[in-house]
Amino acid sequence: MICAGADTSRMSEDCIFCAIVDGEIPSDTVYEDDEVLAFLDANPLAPGHTLVIPKTHHERLQDVPADLAASVFAGLHRVVPAVEDAVDADASNVAFNNGEAAGQEVPHVHGHVIPRFEGDGGAPVHAIAGDRPDLSDEERGDIATDIADRIDD
Repeated sequence: MICAGADTSRMSEDCIFCAIVDGEIPSDTVYEDDEVLAFLDANPLAPGHTLVIPKTHHERLQDVPADLAASVFAGLHRVVPAVEDAVDADASNVAFNNGEAAGQEVPHVHGHVIPRFEGDGGAPVHAIAGDRPDLSDEERGDIATDIADRIDD
């Protein structure tokens, strides 16, 4: 299976999201345009938990071309208020697990829209990493410089 327009040199033969895009696996689709597909998560963390994916296969966020990343964000921008409204959520978490070590289970970029409700027992995104590191101002400064030096202009 090949996601529409995907770079076949970077294709995963067994990508479940590619199969959904290709129509080989049914989904509860809530939004679709030429580049983006959004559907309900088959194993939701909350009612209305929705995944927003690029239709082309890219494993990690840094693999997604900038113009497609903008389209994915535009899709999220449209989907988030619709999801919250549909399930009468008080708020939502919007997040990407970027790589296996971060919990990415399907190696195809996907944004999660997880509706949140007062008293639902969930935690904010800040709770993902566990204990916070105790960094000095100098350590933070060095890390900031290292990151900035690696960003392409």
